[in-house]
Amino acid sequence: MQNNKIVVAYSGGLDTSVMVKWLSKKYNAEIITVTGNLGQKSELINLEEKALSTGASKAYIVNLQKEFIEDYAWKALKGGALYEGEYPLATAIGRPLLAKLMVEIAQKEGANMVAHGCTGKGNDQVRFEVGMKTLDPNLEILAPLREWEFKSREEEIEYAKANDIPVSAKLEKLYSIDENIWGIATECGILEDTSQAPPDDAYQMTINPKNAPQESVVIKITFEKGIPTKIDGVEMPGTQLVSTLNDIGGKHGIGRLDIIENRVVGIKSREVYEAPGAMILHEAHRQLEKLTLDKDTFRYKQNASNTYANLIYDGFWFTP
Repeated sequence: MQNNKIVVAYSGGLDTSVMVKWLSKKYNAEIITVTGNLGQKSELINLEEKALSTGASKAYIVNLQKEFIEDYAWKALKGGALYEGEYPLATAIGRPLLAKLMVEIAQKEGANMVAHGCTGKGNDQVRFEVGMKTLDPNLEILAPLREWEFKSREEEIEYAKANDIPVSAKLEKLYSIDENIWGIATECGILEDTSQAPPDDAYQMTINPKNAPQESVVIKITFEKGIPTKIDGVEMPGTQLVSTLNDIGGKHGIGRLDIIENRVVGIKSREVYEAPGAMILHEAHRQLEKLTLDKDTFRYKQNASNTYANLIYDGFWFTP
């Protein structure tokens, strides 16, 4: 008899697919998977079937795009939150929303444990754990990738085969990619060599600026109380507005970032980001502030924006 319930943050990739079976065996637990749709282009259609065939008793797939833009991205935009002056925090603002969803499902299902698939080197382990503990201190948080016996993707694939886990992973994975409607983060592979420029296949949303159209495009963005509401006079929901700007900016090679950033855990990491819509909106918002704010307020806002960005990046979205 299964005595525990564990809610698992599930992407359908190799790590989280193996996690479902591994956690079920280790803790004699019923596994409930949770997937948040933040606008990623990765396949979500067969994800429920895949989770259930892997051993989950239930599989939640929740569309969070509207909430993500209106309650998270717009706040970061109004706050001018660009980490270390550049990164618009696409992944960082998505994690607290996913943590919130995990807690809500755990409470609904009466689960006493939650699990994520983050490694011990990255930022997301901190963001998930701080967020979930802030929202529900009684939940036990499990991080299998920090403790299980597998030392390589090859070993995970062998475990998957031995346990009839349906995965299509390849031994050679070029990049680690995280995507949502606010932007894409790409790392690992050849990007570890900082002497090499990112190859074209490291980008999914934007065209190489060298191949962009020679003619510029002028767009008019309407803001109301700091929130963008219209493009060229046409009012549209936030998700549509961001998607439209992603398409326009992407076709013109706008929104690419290749930076070295300071991670929460103290190491430096090269990150390649694409965020055409977010970068267009941040620049438009900043120019409006330069036009409307007095000198002292503008200077204060610059300092406050840096502090706000640091708090978000470090996982403190839900702090007072």
